[in-house]
Amino acid sequence: MTNQRQIIQRQTTLRKPIHCAGVGVHSNVGVSLTMLPAPADTGIRFHRTDLGANAVIAAHADNVIDTTLCTVLGAKGFSGALRVATVEHLMAALAGAGIDNATLEIDGPEVPVMDGSSAPFVFLLECAGTQMLNAPRRGIQVLEEIRVDEGNRMARILPADRFSLSCTIEFDHALIGNQSVGFDYDGNFSSELSRARTFCMEDDVLKMRAAGLALGGSLDNAVVFSNDSVLNEGGLRYQDEPARHKALDLFGDLTLAGAPIIGRVETFRAGHAMNHRLVTALLENTAAWRMVDMVEHDVLEDMPIAAAGGGA
Repeated sequence: MTNQRQIIQRQTTLRKPIHCAGVGVHSNVGVSLTMLPAPADTGIRFHRTDLGANAVIAAHADNVIDTTLCTVLGAKGFSGALRVATVEHLMAALAGAGIDNATLEIDGPEVPVMDGSSAPFVFLLECAGTQMLNAPRRGIQVLEEIRVDEGNRMARILPADRFSLSCTIEFDHALIGNQSVGFDYDGNFSSELSRARTFCMEDDVLKMRAAGLALGGSLDNAVVFSNDSVLNEGGLRYQDEPARHKALDLFGDLTLAGAPIIGRVETFRAGHAMNHRLVTALLENTAAWRMVDMVEHDVLEDMPIAAAGGGA
């Protein structure tokens, strides 16, 4: 009989600060972002340095104030100015890099879009490195199915031994159509999802800008589809790049649960609004999940990634 050995995972943070700058895809406002190490149990939090020392927003579903084409966090005070938009690509990169705690100093209202994907943030996090902390890593173990529906859109979370997601999109466009992508996180976020860029239709660009959105969008930070072609030089990075980007968005939005989810997430024609509804429904149904210690295991054994560590 082979011995089995479980080791509790430890929380992580960045080894050193790292900095970048760019523009917001919707606001077209120039912004600087500095990612800093943070102590255990801090979680991920944004600090709007342009608004003062107390302008801090925890990256949590409770603080989501808008989901129109992106996920926006906000908090009371500061005459409504304390908000940070388009957090999902950065949040996905942090989760993909396994970073549990960080302070994200930002001097404007929107995370820089970079190239429209998570890849630049992944590169920065790799440069910063990861520091282990002397505290156990905790996860949300799903015990019962949580499902939300809206017309022909659906999102649900099912009990499972480990985290995975599947994302299906459906667009009335010859170059997109129906696409599905699965993601079973095992350190492969960088190769499987991170490079997938946000996308839109050429016909929708003027409509979005008239609504005050996508003011900073360009072929440098978004895939643009005409009726019969991809307008970006070099074409797509993945054959199913739209579905992979929707999966990236979903991964980022799921991090706003406040801890890694241990379960299987499935969505059909969902977006930021439905992603947020799903996370909120999960957190509100406290009988459907419990907090557990995340565990590692001997590579020779096929063991679950989580063991009970207490009640919700």
